[in-house]
Amino acid sequence: MNKNVEYEKFTQEIYQELLKEDGLTTEVKHNIKLQGKSSKHQIDVCWEYNFAGINHKVAIECKNYNKHLNIGAIRNFYGVLSDIGNINGIIVTKNGYQKGAKEYAEHYGINLIVLREPDPKDWEGIVKTIVTNVQAISFNVKKWDIKLDYDWCKSNLKEEDLNSIEISISGLSHEIWIYDNIGKQLKNFMQIQGELPFDENNLLDNKHSLEFNNGFIKSVKLGNIKIKRIEMEYDTYIDKSQWIFDAENTTKAILKNITTGEMKFIKKK
Repeated sequence: MNKNVEYEKFTQEIYQELLKEDGLTTEVKHNIKLQGKSSKHQIDVCWEYNFAGINHKVAIECKNYNKHLNIGAIRNFYGVLSDIGNINGIIVTKNGYQKGAKEYAEHYGINLIVLREPDPKDWEGIVKTIVTNVQAISFNVKKWDIKLDYDWCKSNLKEEDLNSIEISISGLSHEIWIYDNIGKQLKNFMQIQGELPFDENNLLDNKHSLEFNNGFIKSVKLGNIKIKRIEMEYDTYIDKSQWIFDAENTTKAILKNITTGEMKFIKKK
């Protein structure tokens, strides 16, 4: 495959991806013949679709040039478009366009595009690499020990319940709450676990105690019971990871609209 055909196929591939991003499932075709008023014309890249009962056609002329395209190429392509009729035209090239070519294309509504593979100079003044370091810390509480306020228990529980107080608590960690004396939620077990102290040099068999001046917990059998503190034994786990985004290595093509100045960085799939 020669370089010109490679560039045409490259253009076909890029525009197929762009149409897909815009929600169009039509096929982008390469090297087809379209009948004009006077003759058939070879078109490098072309697609068509129907919208609201109207047929839309787009033809692309590919110029694999490393120099700025002159007005002659634009004028010739305009003649092809005029002979075919009812078709939108795009010219793509790798470098750019001379002033006269830009003025002619703008007057006749031909879109001028620079389409090429990325170059190191494209990243001047642009963030090219983003490095994200993540250190995720998690805790595994091996033991929850709820210390009751025994003075409160003596004053508020039945005598038969004081001989053997059994606290039964069931639920997911975010469902088990500590309340105040009027029933307002203070903290759940998930929040308590997430606020445990962290020491990178001491990850295993840690201990921590959380005091409550006005804390109550709901037991299955005895209802709300006042507690003094919760003591925990836990291990700490650290998961470290790094994610590197390098735009230069993930960009397949640079597409620039000469009229609007808009530039697209086409990502590799």
